[in-house]
Amino acid sequence: MLLFRGREAHSRSFAKAASWRILGSIDTFLLSWFFTGSPKAAGAIATTEVLTKLVLYYFHERAWSSVSWGFKAEDAAGNEVPKPQPAE
Repeated sequence: MLLFRGREAHSRSFAKAASWRILGSIDTFLLSWFFTGSPKAAGAIATTEVLTKLVLYYFHERAWSSVSWGFKAEDAAGNEVPKPQPAE
């Protein structure tokens, strides 16, 4: 499946998604508490948000790992290789 091919292991994509969501959920909790005045409501909002956005971010990250645009080509030694120019 095209979505799951890429340069990163699934475990790396998952770890990045989880660490980003922890930071984002702390932010969501604090903002929700500030606006609602209720830590219980803020907790419910942050919990729902972490579950949905963790899954969305994982698939977003896997999709981007399948896109070659923006990577510099490297040879086996890690040296940058110029990309061939399209014929005119």
